[in-house]
Amino acid sequence: MPKKQSKTNYIFITGGVISSLGKGISSASLGLLLQSRGYTVTVIKLDPYINVDPGTMSPLQHGEVFVTDDGAETDLDLGHYERFLGKSLTRDNNHTTGQVYFEVITKERQGKYLGKTVQVIPHITDEIKKRMLAFDDEFDFVIIEIGGTVGDIESLPFLEAQRQLNMEANHKTLNIHLTYVPYIKAAGEIKTKPTQHSVKTLMEYGIKPDILLCRTEQKLLKDVRAKIALFCMVDVDCVFEVLDAEKTIYEVPLMFSKDGLPDRILTKLGMEIRESDLNKWEKFVDKIKKPKHSVTIALVGKYTNLGDAYKSIIEAFVHAGSINDSKVVVKLVNSEKIEDNNVDEHLAEFDGILIGPGFGDRGIEGKIKAARYARENNVPFFGICLGMQCAVIEYARDICGLSNANSTEFSETPNKVIDFMDEQRKITDKGGTMRLGSYPCIIKPGTKAYEAYGNEYINERHRHRYEVNNDFRDLLQDNGMILSGLSPDRKLVEMMELPNHPWFIGVQFHPELKSRAVTGHPLFIQFIKAAVNHKLKKDKSKI
Repeated sequence: MPKKQSKTNYIFITGGVISSLGKGISSASLGLLLQSRGYTVTVIKLDPYINVDPGTMSPLQHGEVFVTDDGAETDLDLGHYERFLGKSLTRDNNHTTGQVYFEVITKERQGKYLGKTVQVIPHITDEIKKRMLAFDDEFDFVIIEIGGTVGDIESLPFLEAQRQLNMEANHKTLNIHLTYVPYIKAAGEIKTKPTQHSVKTLMEYGIKPDILLCRTEQKLLKDVRAKIALFCMVDVDCVFEVLDAEKTIYEVPLMFSKDGLPDRILTKLGMEIRESDLNKWEKFVDKIKKPKHSVTIALVGKYTNLGDAYKSIIEAFVHAGSINDSKVVVKLVNSEKIEDNNVDEHLAEFDGILIGPGFGDRGIEGKIKAARYARENNVPFFGICLGMQCAVIEYARDICGLSNANSTEFSETPNKVIDFMDEQRKITDKGGTMRLGSYPCIIKPGTKAYEAYGNEYINERHRHRYEVNNDFRDLLQDNGMILSGLSPDRKLVEMMELPNHPWFIGVQFHPELKSRAVTGHPLFIQFIKAAVNHKLKKDKSKI
């Protein structure tokens, strides 16, 4: 008896010609547009690399590691999905080649293939399809973004799984291919050949695109669209130009909607074309494009050669800026350069200072100097994870009189104000010592943290190995530091702040991971509000 038709429609998004065309933004934008029409949507990212997850990669290799509520270390595109859809995802929304092969090899070692020869087809592709179908019949649409570029050897098993799913009668599928149509300035022409070759490669794998999204710097005239349609075997009204957004990536859904892309998708899949509600999104974008204020924030870190290393933080500033009617200019400041120079040269121009997360001792003294500068000069300060730890170290040294205060991550010292917890010391696995995922926090009433959240009980996501050492908590508090957020059992310090300062907050968790377009995150909203007030006060003093 044939399997019943699934209610879930599967939309595959592949990329061609070159990388970094924006598959993640396109996937997130389409998800938002379908959701705005009343459909239920989730997005899956399939990554071709052999790492089990990006947790052990340098941020300079692959950008930030995005952590979900359930503690999965995932690709940064999941951040785009969550920010656009306004929903939390799970470990089932991101899968890697490493995970797939690890699972298959584990099953083979356990004798679960009954003596068969284990092969890419069917064993690897079946495992991939199982992961593709993790949300079958739960959502109206599952958008599946396949990482890499068509033609790469790494993504072949994923494309084969896509081909097989296309052929299965109980699933409705749609193939979208994001490609590049370059403009050759010397010739004064748009060239379609790279797109033709990319589609040809895709079709060699047995996949025919239904819709083409053509990244281009010039508008595609009718004759160019017709040429692409003819040689790529798609309907001419399924060839869409994708120009760079004028001001912000959050314009992309509005551009897709204006061009009729969601209606074309729904028609192709035989789904009802419903009215969309994008009013809140349009107001959000309009405030980004036409702000009343402007502030400049220093993001102090050591991964400053790649903005994607701090992607969620940068986007959280966009959200908070829109809510505060302010443009937020974020400048990446290399903490190593602060170490050996006059800190004023690097930080005097800023309306707020954020010390970002990270691992290792490189650039640490520069971060500690930045925390001291913000404290002594009443500049709004926000420390995230390692940023909070640097603020605690600085306070212990300069205010509590512990000149050699430090973290055991960086040096051996009797005054290890940042340290492992006792239960962590017995763990030898590198990832096993990490606190990953969502944990609760109890906020102290009457603090700036409570003012931001308006709630005593919160949950935030973590990704770290070291904690504030409880042996030094009394000393820190006796010298004025407020431990404004603690774990429910009161064993772990989650938040700290300083009184008699316009805004100085450090958090052990990663609030940027829960910032959403339109609604933002309470701490980022209050930080930018403080930065705007700081700038207005400075400007007034100059008059």
